Amino acid sequence: MFRVLINKYLAHSVAQNSRTICYRVEPLPDSLASLGEGPHWDAARQSLYYVDLPVGGLLRYDYRENKVYRTQIEGEKLASFVLPVECNLEEFAVGCGRRAVIVNWDGVAPCAKVRRTLFEVQLDKPQNRFNDAKTDPNGRLFAGTMLYGPEEFERREGELYRWQAGGKVELVKNDVGISNGLAWDKKSKKFYYVDTTDYEVKSYCYDIETGCIDKPKEIYNFRKTSPKDHIQPDGMTIDTDGNIYVATFNDAAVYKIDPRCCKLLQKIKLPTMQITSVAFGGPNLDILFVTTGAKHGEPAPAGTTYQVMGLNVQGYAGVSLKI
Repeated sequence: MFRVLINKYLAHSVAQNSRTICYRVEPLPDSLASLGEGPHWDAARQSLYYVDLPVGGLLRYDYRENKVYRTQIEGEKLASFVLPVECNLEEFAVGCGRRAVIVNWDGVAPCAKVRRTLFEVQLDKPQNRFNDAKTDPNGRLFAGTMLYGPEEFERREGELYRWQAGGKVELVKNDVGISNGLAWDKKSKKFYYVDTTDYEVKSYCYDIETGCIDKPKEIYNFRKTSPKDHIQPDGMTIDTDGNIYVATFNDAAVYKIDPRCCKLLQKIKLPTMQITSVAFGGPNLDILFVTTGAKHGEPAPAGTTYQVMGLNVQGYAGVSLKI
């Protein structure tokens, strides 16, 4: 049954710029997670790192071995993101609740340990947690928070933060509902950001030297006529042409958008509903890895991580965190 369902999504064609783009969607082996999130491609190790958020789990897909390794962070119930630390093959920055911690893992062992805490935010909001996070092109950490509970869409208690080596954590943006996708276009000096509860993607002018953002602008609107039908944007990445790829948590697809003309270029369909995040990877950075969730009893293959091939584009490898 699982194989039949996957086969229906092995090839798609779309008309784009007078060309036909065919792509294939394949599951990674043994990649199931209750809520897969935060994919990060490490070019040096040819590995995709991601998290199983509600159980404090880290996963690594080894491209050469075509195998997924997973570990449990000792004493932690949540893992919102995982980012390799520069110049240290066994250290990772991980979001655990409202803390950004350094975890030691060799990429294979079934147990990992927290070594120290980099910083903690929102001490007055114990019900909050980190959600999506990434490093910018200079190796700074950007990480956002959200309310962790049934009112997450009603209460805007999240914030977006920035941290860099040798400095203190700084507030970038308040009045956030569910802080989600982040992407940078270094060439055009743009930062793209998703707050899921706004049902849109915004662009900001980005100062690569300071990490400061300004001049917000809506570039794509996911709202429908009725609020219950709004599409929920989630994680995000960017290709070398400057187009962004936005995961949709309730639409079984990744949206390829040209942020310069605010136009939908392609809808990449997946065989499960809850699409959580995306990252380019592979030896040529031309594979789009897609994490998914299995919340609210969503049936298999929900929670599987996929690789989308044949998109005829390239992305960027993840940037390790400088500490």
